Amino acid sequence: MVLFVILLLGYMIILGGNSMIIFVALTDSKLKSPMYFFLYNLSFVDIIYTTSTIPTMLSGLLAGMKTISVLGCFLQMHVFIQLAVTGRAILTVMAYDRYVAICNPLRYTSIMTKSARVLLVAGAWSFGTLCTLPATSVAFQRSYCGPNLVKHGWCDPSSVRRLVCGDVTVDNIISLSCAMVALLVTGVFILTSYILIGVSILRMGVVQRLKAFRTCAAHLTVVSISYSSASCVYISYRVGNIPPEVRIIVSVLYAALTPFLNPMIYSLKNKELRESIGRTLMRLRPAVVLPTKDVNTVTKLS
Repeated sequence: MVLFVILLLGYMIILGGNSMIIFVALTDSKLKSPMYFFLYNLSFVDIIYTTSTIPTMLSGLLAGMKTISVLGCFLQMHVFIQLAVTGRAILTVMAYDRYVAICNPLRYTSIMTKSARVLLVAGAWSFGTLCTLPATSVAFQRSYCGPNLVKHGWCDPSSVRRLVCGDVTVDNIISLSCAMVALLVTGVFILTSYILIGVSILRMGVVQRLKAFRTCAAHLTVVSISYSSASCVYISYRVGNIPPEVRIIVSVLYAALTPFLNPMIYSLKNKELRESIGRTLMRLRPAVVLPTKDVNTVTKLS
């Protein structure tokens, strides 16, 4: 029950924080820049990403429902991996957005048009799908035997692969190749964007440097946390003497950490977003009606 309560509270904060970002970005006229368009798309991905795994874990902890259909297992596997890659692809798009804003400020509005933004987000979703389909398609066509017991909190590809009847060398190569492509492509693009941003910042004055740093601080923090946690999960699966329980805990923390921290980081680092959230909360607060005194009435004393 302790684990259930902790996971439930974390999931509620994830839903509440990311939903708030989506709501204010769509309703506040002051948040119409491309950065907020990409931010609420990232929040949308984080909501579905955590919803693909956490509710099933909550039902298992509370009601003991620890079974899932074969089709549901592979669907969960595909959605989880695809959204993990799509989230990093959107972070890559946001890094490019920051590069254009800092290195080409005069051309920013002409480059980041509405159609360009939609194409970039569509490209992020397509990249996530292309990186996920080969591994999940091969896994779905395999024959499985044994107790059909997945030693994990959800249908994790590595845990499901242990149930395959036969050699899984090809499966491991395909899965590792897709993971490396997803991480390296997004990581190289993000790193290149920030190298170019750093070179551009060195040519600026002190005031402009501080402004540029504030612009990139939230995104850079989220990227650092995301890739550091992914590296920890990758290392935990490659080290043989780590107990399965520790791997599960590390994976659960990885799945929930970035979506949990994203709203907090962007709210703390971004003054414009913080003020927008404050205005939205004031708008949604129920009005308090105070009794008023009618100045036209006169009380007659006898």
